[in-house]
Formats: sequence, structure tokens, C-alpha cells
Amino acid sequence: MTYFLKYTESGNRQHKCCQGPSVSLTLGVRIVAEMEIDVRGQTCPVPLVECRKALKKTSPGDLVIIKGTHPASKKEIPMACEAMGFKVLEIEDKEGGKEWEIKIRR
Repeated sequence: MTYFLKYTESGNRQHKCCQGPSVSLTLGVRIVAEMEIDVRGQTCPVPLVECRKALKKTSPGDLVIIKGTHPASKKEIPMACEAMGFKVLEIEDKEGGKEWEIKIRR
């Protein structure tokens, strides 16, 4: 069983449980954190800096979701994350292309 622990910017925690393979050999349980960063309305370099700060706080396997509006950051964040060895899972346009969401696995 895999447990997902979701952190929001306000520090609130939300717990979810789903069926999945066990990664931990001792307990049979793996904790996966999901961190959501909202940089909508911010311009470079703020979105990339906040993304890097979030990735430093997470553990391998954790998910970081960046939500933003700055077009250049939508291109820069995935390139920077891949250069740092992280996996970009998804780049999705929202609100008719006015906003975007990038999912990164550490």
C-alpha cells in the first residue's frame, strides 16, 4: 500500500491512500509527498527559484506541482529540472492557455 501525503503552501496536510506496490522493505509502506507551489502572477526568476526551493525540500519520489502564468517560466522550468536530473511528468495548459501547471517527480 502506498500513502500519499500532500502539502499545500499554507502548510496544511491532506492524506490519501491508494493500492500500489510497496517500496519499503521494513514496513511495506512508502510515503509520497506532493508539494504544490502557486507562482501565478510572478515573473522570472521567481517561478524557477520557488521550484528549486520546493525540490530541495522534497525527497526522491515526491511530486512537485508548479502553477503559474509567466510564459517564459513554462519553458524554463522543465529545461532546468531535466538538467538537474528530475523527471518532468506533465506540462498542462489551464484556463484557455492563460495558466499552466507543471508536474515534476524528484
